[in-house]
Amino acid sequence: MNLKSTNKVDTNRVQLEIEVTGEEFAQALDTVFKRESKKIQIPGFRKGKAPRKYIEKYYGEQVFYEDAVNMIYPDALQAAIEESGVAYVDDKIDFDMDNLSKDGFTFKATVTVKPEVEIEGYKGIEVTKPSVEVTDADVDAEIERVRDRNSRMVVVEDRAAAMGDTAEIDFEGFVDGVAFEGGKGENYALVLGSGSFIPGFEEQVAGHNVGDEFDVNVKFPEDYHAEDLKGKEAVFKCKLHEIKAKELPEVDDEFVKDVSEFDTLDAYKADLKEKLAKNREEAAKEAVDTALVNKLAELVKAEIPQAMFDNAAREMVNNFGYRLQSQGLDLKTYMQYTGMTEETMAEQFKPQAEQQVKVRLALEKIAELENIEVTAEDLEAEYKKYADAYNLEADKVKAFIPEKNLREDIAVEHAMGLVRDNAVAVEEKAE
Repeated sequence: MNLKSTNKVDTNRVQLEIEVTGEEFAQALDTVFKRESKKIQIPGFRKGKAPRKYIEKYYGEQVFYEDAVNMIYPDALQAAIEESGVAYVDDKIDFDMDNLSKDGFTFKATVTVKPEVEIEGYKGIEVTKPSVEVTDADVDAEIERVRDRNSRMVVVEDRAAAMGDTAEIDFEGFVDGVAFEGGKGENYALVLGSGSFIPGFEEQVAGHNVGDEFDVNVKFPEDYHAEDLKGKEAVFKCKLHEIKAKELPEVDDEFVKDVSEFDTLDAYKADLKEKLAKNREEAAKEAVDTALVNKLAELVKAEIPQAMFDNAAREMVNNFGYRLQSQGLDLKTYMQYTGMTEETMAEQFKPQAEQQVKVRLALEKIAELENIEVTAEDLEAEYKKYADAYNLEADKVKAFIPEKNLREDIAVEHAMGLVRDNAVAVEEKAE
């Protein structure tokens, strides 16, 4: 295979002119003959036993040409792409062949390639960093959440129902004096204030005592899911059977011993404060990174082929399918449940895909402009990280992750690190 020329013929379109020598074509023809001759019957010969020259005389000299071209074309094209250094992004390739003979042939392949990218202003990007300050009130709020998780429900007999209680009720709904479908329940445990019933319902249950029978008057929202009830006035006949309230544990050393490995409240609070600070620092870093990649997507200038967006969206659909498999569900079944297709799912992922492609192009260009190098140590460390994550030997990881791809990924990570290190982060004040 000889790469004769590489020419840009349009925006993001490059034409490769590739020559296949007579020797290479002859080898392909010989391989095809050996494979196909077993199926051929020529008068005077047993099936599969006719010499090649008789087959070519009987069917024509070019009888094996098409199969030989199809066999040699993919490898010749791939070799030419690697030699040219073009980064093609779409498998839809325009193919044109010239001078096909026993002496070989020449073909032209026009491929879609990555766009030319420009980016400025990637150093010194200003972003807002959420506050990481942890106050005593934050610690107390976390303790309240732990108290809530360790609460127990107790029956209330000496007062009326209040918001926050769980009321066990019977109810039946009527519109214009007629009971409607789905409007009846018995011994239903309703958490007052949860917002699980129609607006205004729970507030009217509060204030009633066990044994009370009462009406609740409400109006269905205009956007209610049942068409025949939208905006309708309704009356619910209710009876209150039981009231339960949360009983929270006292916050003291005994409580701390029950919910943690600490013996004192002070030690527990100190640990909570440290953990909250660490979590907020991680969340703040993620928020800063999100702001930076959003800005990079805005800064990048390029005429990006639609194929790159489409490929990224399809990859996101595939990744979603892999996540479903880890949960015991396959993508086909999920689409049956939801009535979606791969095309409609890819369409939903389009905005994320476009963002991802733009940011990747931006970081690749930054790596180029900043002459970012990936060392052998970088590669080994990354291979080890994959090996540890998947519990495999490093050599096995190297077998399915090409060094070229990993090198590009590491360079992009280094570029993101450069953007992050040069960003101007202004920390918000704690509220």
